[in-house]
Amino acid sequence: MRQLLACSALLLAALAPVRADDVPKPVKVFILAGQSNMEGAGAVKADPKKNEGKGSLEYLVKDAATAEKFKHLTDKTGAWVVRDDVWIHYLDRKGKLAVGFGSNAERIGPELGFGHVIGDAFDEPVLLIKLAWGGKSLAKDFRPPSSGGEVGPYYKEIVQRTKDVLGDLKKQFPEFAGRGHELAGFGWHQGWNDRVNQAFNDEYEKNMANFIRDIRKDLGVKNLPFVIAETGMGGLEEKHPRALSLMKAQAAVAEYKEFQGNVAFVGTKAFWREKDVSPSGQNYHWNSNAETYYLIGESMGVAMRKLCAAKPPAK
Repeated sequence: MRQLLACSALLLAALAPVRADDVPKPVKVFILAGQSNMEGAGAVKADPKKNEGKGSLEYLVKDAATAEKFKHLTDKTGAWVVRDDVWIHYLDRKGKLAVGFGSNAERIGPELGFGHVIGDAFDEPVLLIKLAWGGKSLAKDFRPPSSGGEVGPYYKEIVQRTKDVLGDLKKQFPEFAGRGHELAGFGWHQGWNDRVNQAFNDEYEKNMANFIRDIRKDLGVKNLPFVIAETGMGGLEEKHPRALSLMKAQAAVAEYKEFQGNVAFVGTKAFWREKDVSPSGQNYHWNSNAETYYLIGESMGVAMRKLCAAKPPAK
């Protein structure tokens, strides 16, 4: 009789309807794309020979002026924090989000600040798919289909690599077994190669708007939240006509009526740090300043969080 009752209980449990609360929520997926400044040149290690290490991430977490802002990046032992709720897939690298997912293991890009904001914003696991290559223009390399001419090879790369990762998600990240996924947003930081070319500059606004429309169509998510981070190198004092023109074009796209509430522009000029307080004088790479890259990513994350809260993407 006891065995019969036990079997009956198991059968009833198996037949019981699954509550929505019992089903694991899908992974929130965000794409971060662009050229070398999305790759990220923010120095992690403090090199005393380079401005006493100023502008590096190690300097930021220790310096009295910035330690409070960046204290969440290290644990009690001083080791870099590894998020247990945010993962990243960046071309040939993948893992839980931590310091070192910039252009190489000793650099950071916008992914770090973005991932911390978005990871804190959602209860679901978060996956960042970072697709960035140095020296690429929107006019040619990322050229969207709707702009006419030859479709950019790196536009195709973004679409195909995103589909490949999401189509093989459980193998790429066994932790996600039993979960679906939701493509929830797209972050863009790019512009230098168009900024230094007048012809590319002149069509940037058209190409950026077409890129957003086409990427949504090709990835199958209508009104996918999209954040554009300004190509603001040079800071608030920048006066070069092409630089000003390109930044104006980036901002203008977010003002289109069709993009209201689903596209955001993030100004970055205020994040510029001069070379005397930075690890390098590479102005096209934000002087390798880790604070700059973190703040860009953080601002992109805040903007994305608002877009996602305002209106979820409609498939």
